Amino acid sequence: MSDELKKESLKYHSEPVPGKIALATTKACLTQRDLSLAYTPGVATPCLEIESKPEEVWKYTARGNLVGVVTDGTAVLGLGDIGPEAGMPVMEGKGVLFKRFADVDALPICLSCVRGDDGKTDAAKLIETVERLEPTFGGINLEDIAAPACFEIERTLKKSLSIPVFHDDQHGTAIISLAAVINALKLLDKKIGDAKFVVNGAGAAGIACAEMYIAAGAERANFIMCDSKGVIHSARGGLTDEKARFAVDTDARTLEDAMKGADVFLGLSIADCVSKKMVESMASGPILFPMANPVPEIMPELALEAGAAVVGTGRSDFPNQINNVLGFPGIFRGALDVRASDVNEAMKLAASMALAELANEKIPSEVMEILSDAYPEDAERGVFDGENPLKPEFIIPKPFDPRVVPRVARRVAEAAVSSGVAGNAVSDFDLYERSVAERVVNG
Repeated sequence: MSDELKKESLKYHSEPVPGKIALATTKACLTQRDLSLAYTPGVATPCLEIESKPEEVWKYTARGNLVGVVTDGTAVLGLGDIGPEAGMPVMEGKGVLFKRFADVDALPICLSCVRGDDGKTDAAKLIETVERLEPTFGGINLEDIAAPACFEIERTLKKSLSIPVFHDDQHGTAIISLAAVINALKLLDKKIGDAKFVVNGAGAAGIACAEMYIAAGAERANFIMCDSKGVIHSARGGLTDEKARFAVDTDARTLEDAMKGADVFLGLSIADCVSKKMVESMASGPILFPMANPVPEIMPELALEAGAAVVGTGRSDFPNQINNVLGFPGIFRGALDVRASDVNEAMKLAASMALAELANEKIPSEVMEILSDAYPEDAERGVFDGENPLKPEFIIPKPFDPRVVPRVARRVAEAAVSSGVAGNAVSDFDLYERSVAERVVNG
């Protein structure tokens, strides 16, 4: 990051007021009458309604559109264990994206005193804290919590809470990258069930991505996963349960060994760990998603020079950015609108399919104008052109495409209803998608 960008970022976060979010009221409070309705004595009436009928909390409070963004700051993307205070700007940023893209209100919850004697996250402490917060929120977004505690935390909270719980570091990356995998394989006329995958990085995101691809039809036997010690193979001991599911019987011991003959490389690890020679050893027309930030496992131009057919990264200045903002705003919009009790596998897969299908649809003229303003260089190169714009440089839609949140919300809501976790019914999903589009524009 340049010194100029650092200086600009500090100014952005400190002026004209500190931080990036603030509370906005939705009702007038200008007169004595308003005051008597907003607080005493009038507020007693909805309180008593909710006491007698607890489900009325969704009608009379903001809970149904409020998400808690929960972290302990132990695994902040690109920064590591920086603690809850230092993690606050990231959580505020998440709140900005929730509001900007899906009109969801999000409140940062940065937790201290949830570590064990070893200095690492004590899952039980964090779980207990979030369970006590449940009455305030319509959903919980877990963020930047270190593995392996994050797995137990999400798993337990999904069982104990009656509202949707979503760990974006795991499932956000998995959902977006699956959409990219689906379309990249389509371009190359390959089937996901036949593809051989190498995943470098066995943390929360890497494991969740692999599991998501398997849920979409990939074969577990076709995965080789690597961590900082090399290939996770069946002869290795001391593996967590999550890693053990990917221990394979292979002679490969290094990432270089693992990549030979692979169709897809997924990087959630460290910069510059993949060479051109390693790409050249992959199957013909390989797909690479080096997503380490800010420097990927291999720079896109090097991967393409080595024969890569499709490349995507985590960066906005390269084609095919695997960006979680394509997922979580629409996922929570759909889950909140049908008052889902969970974000289940069907809903996650539906979100991936929504993104994949959008990249195959002709872009309407009014959307083209928006994309041309937001991404002028891409527009000039014809990235968005065609009856079906799908191409190696465009396998997933862009974050500023106004169709993304409404479509993802629609597919997620449909999946919630069909899988039996929705509290509210939707009779017309076409109308619902249009209403979300209008809400997002006017929100």
